[in-house]
Amino acid sequence: MTPTPAASNFQFPADTEIWYSLKCAIANSSGFQRWQLERDSQLQGLRLEQQVQKYLRETLETLAY
Repeated sequence: MTPTPAASNFQFPADTEIWYSLKCAIANSSGFQRWQLERDSQLQGLRLEQQVQKYLRETLETLAY
């Protein structure tokens, strides 16, 4: 059985490339940079990938609310 994209852990090269491009675009956005400044102390020790994931999660939670 083929894993779904959500279930796979970026097993395919295209997924990795897409995630990298998205991560870079998000990290360079003014919204993300402002979000980082507002949460500086909360983000210490987190890798950029973890920060982007947290940013996306919070943004989606806000939109869903």
